[in-house]
Amino acid sequence: MNIKLTGMTAAIALTASSMALQAADLRLSHQWSDGDVRHQVAKIVADEVAAADVDLEIKIFPTQSLFKAREQYTPLSRGQLDMTVLPLSYAGGQQPAYNLTLMPGLVKNHDHAARLNDSPFMDAIEEKMAEDDVIVLVHGYLAGGFAGKDDCITAPGDMGGKQTRAAGKAFEQMLAGAGASIASMASSEIYNAMQTGVLDAANTSSSSFVSYRIYEQVACYTPAGEYALWFMYQPLLMNKTTFDGLTEEQQQALLSGSEKAQAFYLEEAKKEDAESRRIFEEAGVQIADMTEAEFNAWRELAKETSYKAFVEETPGGQELLDLALSVE
Repeated sequence: MNIKLTGMTAAIALTASSMALQAADLRLSHQWSDGDVRHQVAKIVADEVAAADVDLEIKIFPTQSLFKAREQYTPLSRGQLDMTVLPLSYAGGQQPAYNLTLMPGLVKNHDHAARLNDSPFMDAIEEKMAEDDVIVLVHGYLAGGFAGKDDCITAPGDMGGKQTRAAGKAFEQMLAGAGASIASMASSEIYNAMQTGVLDAANTSSSSFVSYRIYEQVACYTPAGEYALWFMYQPLLMNKTTFDGLTEEQQQALLSGSEKAQAFYLEEAKKEDAESRRIFEEAGVQIADMTEAEFNAWRELAKETSYKAFVEETPGGQELLDLALSVE
């Protein structure tokens, strides 16, 4: 009798142990406030997983409270962090191919970005992630534009002699090729630099143009519209080993939540651009839209500057670039 009880006790203990292994807490880190669209994307996934009731909880750590902005990819790849929303180009030092996800002229507009996300180009980028034990749950691009203190900036010829701030090394290379002098600084410093005459122009995201009130310092704004140069890939990533260790039900809850979050991300990204246009207009700033011909002129300049440097610095860079440019 005692032997039978011992066996039953062991079976119960084993079952309890299995259930404990299936129950999990995941840590998701990002750099933004809880009002930011990227936090909202993370929260949709977390809420959908919670609603699925699969013994899985995602704890979100915003505002760099767990890891610094540029220090999240390495712990993610090592399994020290489960999930992150991250501008992938931040990890360009580890994987040079990622620098292609912040490259002028590769993305024309948000619908084009969505096609890139579902293309052999993104398949190749995800193969690089797999080398680091990382997978994508939610694809997403955010856009940006230009602002000029005194003049409009829509074409390469508008940049000559201007002191400008660019968002990312590839943009600095291209704008220098257009005759601009580059002043490197965080987007949070643009306002004061324009106010004090350090900057004549700036290039940053739609949301940063609004949140840092750049409309108070400029005469003309070129928002992301039918054509835009600045697009930055900022996906929700997960450690692959962690994902593989979840139950099938937990994985499905994550994937279902991610699908919902990705649709939201695309629509909100478009709204951010439209909202920036509205706010600049209301502030009395002239709006200048980029034409297709101007976009193509920028791309030709990028081929001789940013693209050329990328190919020279990146193993297999030409093949990756060709994959991106092949997406219409």
